[in-house]
Amino acid sequence: IRPNPTFNEYSSTRLLSVCNKLCYAVGGAPYQITGCALGFFLQIYLLDVAQLDPFYASIILFVGRAWDAITDPTIGFLVSRSPWTRFGRMLPWILFSTPLAVVSYFLIWYVPVFEDGRVIWYLVFYCLFQTLQTCFHVPYSALTMFISEDQKERDSATAYRMTVEVLGTVIGTAVQGQIVGMANAPCIPTPGAVPLLSQKTAYNIASGVICSIYVLCAVVLFFGVKEKKESSRPRSERMSFWQGIRLVMGHGPYVKLVMGFLFTSLAFMLLEGNFALFCCYTLGLRNDFQNILLVIMLAATLTIPFWQWFLTKFGKKTAVYIGISSVIPFMILVVCVKSNLIITYLVSFAAGVGVAAAFLLPWSMLPDVVDDFQVQNPDSRGHEAIFYSFYVFFTKFASGISLGISTLSLDFAGYMTRGCTQPENVDITLKVLVSAAPIGLLLIGLVIFRSYPIDEERRQGNRKLLQEQRETL
Repeated sequence: IRPNPTFNEYSSTRLLSVCNKLCYAVGGAPYQITGCALGFFLQIYLLDVAQLDPFYASIILFVGRAWDAITDPTIGFLVSRSPWTRFGRMLPWILFSTPLAVVSYFLIWYVPVFEDGRVIWYLVFYCLFQTLQTCFHVPYSALTMFISEDQKERDSATAYRMTVEVLGTVIGTAVQGQIVGMANAPCIPTPGAVPLLSQKTAYNIASGVICSIYVLCAVVLFFGVKEKKESSRPRSERMSFWQGIRLVMGHGPYVKLVMGFLFTSLAFMLLEGNFALFCCYTLGLRNDFQNILLVIMLAATLTIPFWQWFLTKFGKKTAVYIGISSVIPFMILVVCVKSNLIITYLVSFAAGVGVAAAFLLPWSMLPDVVDDFQVQNPDSRGHEAIFYSFYVFFTKFASGISLGISTLSLDFAGYMTRGCTQPENVDITLKVLVSAAPIGLLLIGLVIFRSYPIDEERRQGNRKLLQEQRETL
């Protein structure tokens, strides 16, 4: 077994073919497909299909994501200490984690026959899947630094990746939403019927399809991309886990970038985690919510190329301000306008434009921070996985907080499992969770970005300095 040898033809000239970029980009789809399905549907699945108490559902969602966050820097540290193999340093992690990840993912969407141990069942398999997916995603994220030394090529590959990843969210939303939507059960099962059987089966089918896509993408990535071993950039001596933490958290631009996207990620995750419930109960669009989610993801997919052009033309900091702030008016509009399906579709499409920017910009800016660190610390090499894993750690921790707090808030508001309607307090809570709270978090993130120091001038300067460093080695 060996990766696609045609990559070598381009690595020598520091240019990546379209095929190489596509194969690299496909590797980002599993994370987004499964993440989108879990983000949009796990909460409503635990509440209305598995029929767990909202308090226990909030524990599962928070602990699972918090555990996932903890594993990211741990796996990043282990990846950074991994020896080089004939397949590279990142790709073996991706290959060996995939089979176990798909099994654990499928079992998340399976309702066991017993009732007393369901909370433990979902907690164990949710945590297990998050750990195994981390073994895939952290090495994949760090792989950006090893497919090319050229900054423009990495940015181009990142744009391909973001396009495929947002397309992955469309696939995740379409597969999960449309299959489950076809089996949409009544609010309250009729007496004497076997409750929720069709929905349980639909969730099993949807998870099986997603598992197949996960495996296919991993195979394409492994055989279509070859890691580039950079002899001109030797790795520094191994350091302890806590030394790695101090290293990355001591770099100012990285801290500001991560903190800014921490708040913006928390905002979008609050919106993502509660939007299905908001559509079903507050807007009364129970039979259309999966299509509304699909419109958001389709709009995001279509506008990724626009944001790539925009950040190239006007700079990444400008793209952050315009892209993230553009979603705020539509967050306000969706809760102010009375339930209207056409208006909801229009608002959803417009919101998807802002979601595209939120997808693209963090991963486009992270390589710039790593380059900046390497310019300031020319003797410290081989720590890319640590930088990427800590960013993922903070975003996942934000996700855990958002899911836990939002589900617990619904419990306090009096959420009724599988009720056709909800109390007024639940409607108010859902409006806060999809509008007021995300807007406040986005504004905090934008304030933090004002102090982010890497502008276009500094980025281009770092690029020249790194090139000079490579030429002198």
